Amino acid sequence: MTNIEQIEALLFVAGDEGVTVAELEHATGFAKPAITTMLTSLAEKYADQADCALTVLSTENTYRLATKADVAGVVKRYFEAPLSTSLSQASLEVLAIIAYRQPLTRIEIDEIRGVHSGSTIQKLVLRQLVTETGRLSEPGRPILYGTTELFLDYFGLKSLDDLPAIDLAALSDAEHPAPETDLFLTAFQDKLKGSQQDQEDN
Repeated sequence: MTNIEQIEALLFVAGDEGVTVAELEHATGFAKPAITTMLTSLAEKYADQADCALTVLSTENTYRLATKADVAGVVKRYFEAPLSTSLSQASLEVLAIIAYRQPLTRIEIDEIRGVHSGSTIQKLVLRQLVTETGRLSEPGRPILYGTTELFLDYFGLKSLDDLPAIDLAALSDAEHPAPETDLFLTAFQDKLKGSQQDQEDN
């Protein structure tokens, strides 16, 4: 594995929140000037490859992978698919966690699920089921996420008070995230089935 592959991999897993040079330095042990050079090289490589859809964006010393502007149309169509299309299990997990624990950061979601959730969160944001609600006042200024009005409509809820009741105390046990996720999913799926049945009856 080359040095630039390590940087590219970390950009990918950082998702839409991106990663700072300091964070890359901590994760890899590379010097900051070398990291900056590799980030520039990656950006130039993506720009020079006509059949590559990726680009590197930077804002206030934070770097992230994104898709090039010329593929915006197909990406937009993908994320604007009818909401009648079934949500994946990963999407349901993330939605449930955000719904019950909002506002919270991607890292907090990752800790509950036990896997990286950046791409799933990005899909939910683009489908307008999840939105950014602010940022934490701590290093990196991580984004806080919450649900939207469209989320309520999709699940047939009038407000978040209508969410199925679950035992949130289970979330305090960070060593056993899977049962919590199952609990979220069961409650959510039951609510979704009920909403869909109501629509069919009407």
